Amino acid sequence: MSTHFIHLLDELRRRSLRMASEVEDMVSEACDAVFLADQALARRIIARDEEVDSAEVAVEAEVIRLLALYQPVGIDLRTLCTILKVNNDLERVADCAVNLAERAKHGQLQPLAQQSAELKQMCPVVRAALRGAVQAYSLTDADAARRIREQDSGIDALYAQIVRNVVAVVDASPEDVAGYLDLLSVAKNLERIADHATNIAEDVIFLATGQIVRHRHGPL
Repeated sequence: MSTHFIHLLDELRRRSLRMASEVEDMVSEACDAVFLADQALARRIIARDEEVDSAEVAVEAEVIRLLALYQPVGIDLRTLCTILKVNNDLERVADCAVNLAERAKHGQLQPLAQQSAELKQMCPVVRAALRGAVQAYSLTDADAARRIREQDSGIDALYAQIVRNVVAVVDASPEDVAGYLDLLSVAKNLERIADHATNIAEDVIFLATGQIVRHRHGPL
């Protein structure tokens, strides 16, 4: 493949990683907003979504252009396919961060979030999973990606426990129903972010090895 194509592909990877850094930052701020009654922070997260949407469209357009012009094969083709798929997951993660911020704006969420031991565990674990997936992507590190993939069941268990906790207490606190719905929405969006991090990890494994591991369970 030509030197010019390799240069364009490297630049596309850098753009993808800049977008990933932006999305990571949005998730970090959104997790803070869940526990802090900070309207300005929540609004800033929501406003940043337009930047991510624009970046997602631009990256996708460049992937399609390079595929059409150069018709790459082998690792170059896998790289473009991976960038396209990761691009989509990153945009979905940004949407989840916006959902967290929207719930945080309501004001009923923060007292209940502060009382939830599972949510306090879930936020840093999900942030770490996303960070790890992005790092594995930046380094094409299949081993690191496999470790991220293995964390998903633990995050699912925390989400399930939050649901059980809410079901157990909501009838006794009808005045807090709106806050509990916000709490459930936050937990669900965090679980979705973890799912997207897992998708990114699986794409890294595909990029590094050519192996498609979606829907496969157990050690790889």
